[in-house]
Amino acid sequence: MKRSSAAILSSIVLLSTISISGDAPQAASGAQPIFGFRDSAAENAAEARFLAVPDPRLAEEHLRTLTQVPHMAGTPEDKATADYVAQKFRAAGLDTQITEYKVWFNYPLEISVDVTAPAGVVMHGPTREHVEGDPYQDDPRVVMPFSGMSPSGDAEAEVVYANYGTPDDFEKLEKLKVSVRGKIVLVRYGQNFRGVKAFVAQEHGAAGVIIYSDPFDDGWRRGDKYPEGPWRPDTGVQRGSVGYMFEFPGDPTTPGTASLPSLPASERISPAHSAQMPKVMVTPVSYHDAWPILQHLGGPDSPREWQGSLPFTYHVGPGPVKVKMHLKQDFQFRTLWDVTGRVRGSEHPDEWVVAGNHRDAWVYGAVDPNSGTAAMLEAAHGLGELLKSGWRPKRTLIFASWDGEEEGLIGSTEWAEQHASELTNAAAYFNMDVAVSGQKFGASSVPSLKQFLRDVSKAVPSPKGGTVYEAWEKADQPGAPSTQSPTEAIGDSRRMPAAPVKGEVPVGDLGSGSDYSAFLQHLGVPATDVSSTGSYGVYHSVFDNFAWFKKFGDPDFVYEQQMARIFGLEALRMAGADVLPYDYEQYGKEVIAYLEAAKKRAEDKLGESATDFGPVMAAAHHFQDAGAKIMSKQKNPPRDLDRLNQVLRATERALLVPEGLPQRPWFRHAIYAPGEYTGYAAVVIPGVNEALDKGDAERAKQQLAVLTAALDRAARVLDGYR
Repeated sequence: MKRSSAAILSSIVLLSTISISGDAPQAASGAQPIFGFRDSAAENAAEARFLAVPDPRLAEEHLRTLTQVPHMAGTPEDKATADYVAQKFRAAGLDTQITEYKVWFNYPLEISVDVTAPAGVVMHGPTREHVEGDPYQDDPRVVMPFSGMSPSGDAEAEVVYANYGTPDDFEKLEKLKVSVRGKIVLVRYGQNFRGVKAFVAQEHGAAGVIIYSDPFDDGWRRGDKYPEGPWRPDTGVQRGSVGYMFEFPGDPTTPGTASLPSLPASERISPAHSAQMPKVMVTPVSYHDAWPILQHLGGPDSPREWQGSLPFTYHVGPGPVKVKMHLKQDFQFRTLWDVTGRVRGSEHPDEWVVAGNHRDAWVYGAVDPNSGTAAMLEAAHGLGELLKSGWRPKRTLIFASWDGEEEGLIGSTEWAEQHASELTNAAAYFNMDVAVSGQKFGASSVPSLKQFLRDVSKAVPSPKGGTVYEAWEKADQPGAPSTQSPTEAIGDSRRMPAAPVKGEVPVGDLGSGSDYSAFLQHLGVPATDVSSTGSYGVYHSVFDNFAWFKKFGDPDFVYEQQMARIFGLEALRMAGADVLPYDYEQYGKEVIAYLEAAKKRAEDKLGESATDFGPVMAAAHHFQDAGAKIMSKQKNPPRDLDRLNQVLRATERALLVPEGLPQRPWFRHAIYAPGEYTGYAAVVIPGVNEALDKGDAERAKQQLAVLTAALDRAARVLDGYR
C-alpha cells in the first residue's frame, strides 16, 4: 500500500545542526591568481571558507536518508526526497521552490518472459534480484525489472542473439543470412544506449527485444560479485528507459514546451505519434535468466568477438529456442517535482549559473544519482556558510534537484524549456549525476570550459593527498589501472580525439545521458559534467543501495566531500567571476581537429572530390583566431566588462543551428549531439558526421555549409568586441 508523501516525509529524520569540521584545506589555492578575477585574494579567501565546510559525516547522513526507501520518479517516496532537499536548501539560505510537471511515462503492471520451446527448458523469471545478506532487496516497493517507455504487448517467437545490438551487429547477422524480422532479439548491455538497441531492432522488424547484462561486461569477468565484490551478481538486472531520447529528451508529448500542469491537452501531441516512443516491446533480464536462452540457441556460432562469459559457445539462432514476452505497462500522466534553490546575484541578477543533479532513482540509487544529491547538498551547505559571512555571488546562482531523469531527462528538460528566455543570459550549467562510484576523478565539458575545470580541480584537495588535479593526472598516465566497466565506456568511432593541451589532463566531450542535454544541445548554455568513478557493477539494480556504497563506493565519504567541493567551486567561481573564464581559442583548435578527422572519413567513404572542406576549415581557423584575440582581452580586462561578458556568452549560442539537426530538430548544437546510433557518446560536428555515416554526399555538402555558417557566426560575435 502506498503511503502519502507527508507520512513518508515525517518518517525521515531531519539532520540536526552539526558544526563544520576542520579548517580550510591545506591544498586549497592560497594566494594564487584565478583567471577571470580582478581580486584573486578576496576570491581565494571566500574559496578557502567554502572548502572547509563540506563534511563527510553530513554527506553520509544525506545519502542514508535519501536512499532509505526506493524512490522512483512520480512516487510518494520521490516526493518525500524532494521535500528533504527543499528543507536543506532553505536551511542554507536559498530561495527555494518545488515546481511540478505533468508528464507521460509508465510503471509496470505485468512483466513476464518464458521459454516455450524446446520442451524442458525453463527460465526462472520474472527475475527476483536476490543475494545472501543484502538488507535492502526485499522492500515491497522495489519495482520489478522493466524498461521505461516500452509499449505493452505480447509476442512469441524464435530468438536471435545480436550481441550489443549496434548497427554493425545487425549488419553481421545479415551477412550470416540470419533475419530478425518477426523474431525476438536478445542483446546485451554495453556499447550504446539501450534505446538505440530497441531502435535498431525496430528498424529491422523485430517482434521484441530482451536486454541482459553479460558477466563479461559487469559481472564475474570483471571481479568478485556483490556482496563479496562490487560487480553484478547473477540475478542483478539493469532497469532503464528505452525512450528514443536521441530524437528529443523530456516529456514525450511536449517537445520544446514545458509540461506544466496547466498546459492544455490541445498543446500536447499524442503519445502514439511521439517520435520518442518505441514501437517494439523491450524488457531487461539478468544473466541468470538469459543463460537458458543462450545455452539452447542453435544456428551459426556467433562471431568470436560476440562471445560473452557464460560457460558455453554462443550461437546466433534463430531458435530452436522460442520465447514468449508478455508486457502490460501502466502509462499515465504523472507528477514530477523539481526543486530549485537560488541566491540572487548582487551585480548581474539576470545572468544565471545553474548547478544540477537528478534525485529520482530506479530503486534506491545510492550511486546513481544520490551520491550526487548528497554532494550537492554539502555544496549548498558550504554556500550557506558563505552567505552567513556576508558573501554574495555577482550572478544569480541556482542549485537544482531534477526529477524524472531516468525516464528521459524529463525534469531538467521541462525546466529548461520553461525558462528558455531567461537562460539566454546563463553563464553555465554544471552537472553532476553519478558523483561517486569510486576514486578516479573524471570530467567532460564544452572546450571553452575544459581549462576552467582543470583549474578548479587544482584548487581542491584529494583524499589521496595533493590536489584532485594531481590525482587525476596520475590516474591518466599510460599503464594506470582502469576500473571502469565496459558498459560505462560507451564507444563511438565518431568521437574524434580532442586537440591535446600540452601538459594538461584531457577532458572529455559531452554526448547525452544526463541533465546537461537541454542546456547545451537545445539552448547553447556552456556545460560541464563531473564524477569520480570506480568498479561499479550494480548500475540500475536493487543492489545500488546504501550497503553497496558503504562497502565499495566510498566507505568514509571522503570522495563525496571531494565532489561537493569540486561541484560547489565550479558554481562559485562562475557566479563570482569578473570576466567569464571561457577559452574559445581552444574551442577552435578542437573543432579543427574534428574537421581534419571528418575530412579523412569523407575521402575514405565518398572519394577525395566529393566534398570540399576548404570553406569550413577557413571558418574554423577564423573562429580559433577570434578566440585567441578575445583571450588577450580576458587576461587584461577592460573597464567595459559587461560588454565583454555579453560577447563571450553569445558565442556559444551562435553555434546553435536554428533549424536543428536533420530529422532531429530539437538538437540544435552544430558541434555536439548524442549519437543517433550510440545515444550516450558525443558525435562531434554531428550534421556532417551522420551524413558521412549514411554515405550521403549531398547531405554532407549541405551540412558542411550549415557548419560553416555556424562557425562564421560565432567568429563574427567574437570579432564584434573591439
